[in-house]
Amino acid sequence: MRVSVAKKSWYMKGDVASGAVLVALGVYIISEARRWNYSGPEGPGPGFFPLWYGIAMVILSLWLVVVSAVRPAAAGAKIEWRGVGKAMLVWGVFAACTALLKPLGFLTVLALLTLFIVGVMYGKPLKIACAAAAGTTVGFYLVFSLALNVGLPVGPLGF
Repeated sequence: MRVSVAKKSWYMKGDVASGAVLVALGVYIISEARRWNYSGPEGPGPGFFPLWYGIAMVILSLWLVVVSAVRPAAAGAKIEWRGVGKAMLVWGVFAACTALLKPLGFLTVLALLTLFIVGVMYGKPLKIACAAAAGTTVGFYLVFSLALNVGLPVGPLGF
């Protein structure tokens, strides 16, 4: 007697499920962004970027769902748990940085996030990670604070 493995349904694939969740998130972003001003007398308003971001998210997520549903599943494809763990770690650090935004300030959190991604995730030496963090932080400060005069959240140290 031969035991056969049931073929996974197209809607049970990970890309289809994650694409559907991202479509829902994109629709939520669009619905929230429509409540804000799309444009003002000085140019794009606070709803401009989130609206287009939500639209792009919905389109690309639908594309992911369609391609995953049409593409045949790879035989013997296994989940790469190490990669999943790394992705979840980055997500957790990003969430922590979001929580630390107000107490530490945007530039400090950006430096810490860049230091983590370059040093830990990419495994680069500490000197390179520090240089990348400093360069990114200085670049953001020069572009947003000085050139565009955009107020970034500041922490107790003033940056």
